[in-house]
Amino acid sequence: MISTFAKPFFVKTFYKTIILSDIHLGIRNSRVKEVVNFLQQHRCETLILNGDIIDGWQLRKSGEWKKKHTSFFRIIMKYMHKYNTKVIYLRGNHDDFLDEILPFSFGQFVIKRHHTLQSGIKKYYIVHGDIFDTVTTKLKWLSKLGDVGYTFLLWMNRHYNHYRTKRGLPYYSLSQVVKAKVKSAVSFISDYEEQLCAVAKANNCDGIICGHIHQAADKTINNIHYLNSGDWVETMSALVETTDGEWSIIYYNEWLAQQQPMTETITTETHTFFPNLTPELI
Repeated sequence: MISTFAKPFFVKTFYKTIILSDIHLGIRNSRVKEVVNFLQQHRCETLILNGDIIDGWQLRKSGEWKKKHTSFFRIIMKYMHKYNTKVIYLRGNHDDFLDEILPFSFGQFVIKRHHTLQSGIKKYYIVHGDIFDTVTTKLKWLSKLGDVGYTFLLWMNRHYNHYRTKRGLPYYSLSQVVKAKVKSAVSFISDYEEQLCAVAKANNCDGIICGHIHQAADKTINNIHYLNSGDWVETMSALVETTDGEWSIIYYNEWLAQQQPMTETITTETHTFFPNLTPELI
């Protein structure tokens, strides 16, 4: 018997560079499943993990590494070994335990503090960005206090969006709204962006690429191209560079909504064999 069925599949998109930051593996709100799904549907020549990939602060408190965290590094290894992708891991403040081994390189995998990337005719300085946050560097206790408040906000965000999902409503980020409306937060972000652009200029670069503040951005400040990859806790965003040197932000929820699976027709042939039945068995 011959039968056919349609098998769905997604066309994988290739980029010259993909940049992810602030995944925070180790905290409950880390969107590991989503970032793994995103990576499974893409390919790239260079993958840059721009800090706070592992949340060492949280792991020191709970001391628990879950299976889903390992799945992230499995796909990173697949990128390196199967697709020959160069992986650059830049240290952030939540994975500051990496300071003890910096710099480190092994085959296609590199760990360091910052990186300079040639993109077309432009040069970009890439750094997590925490060293330009005075709260993080000089008042670490205050930073951790703020981290507690942020964790509470994420807890509220998770339950609120669970309520919205049940009613068929789209994802809504409470913390992004807070950042946009609180004057001190807006002022901090603006100062942070300007400081980083000054760093790019001091290093003779045309642009700066960072993370840290969980605020994806693509803008020009004082003739410097400012790019922020956002995070994988609420925003779920990534920076991508095409082979032509063009940069854009991909928001996971928007990308997922646009995915249309392709189908291929699978034909199978089934053979049924009847044994020779003797009269005694009939």
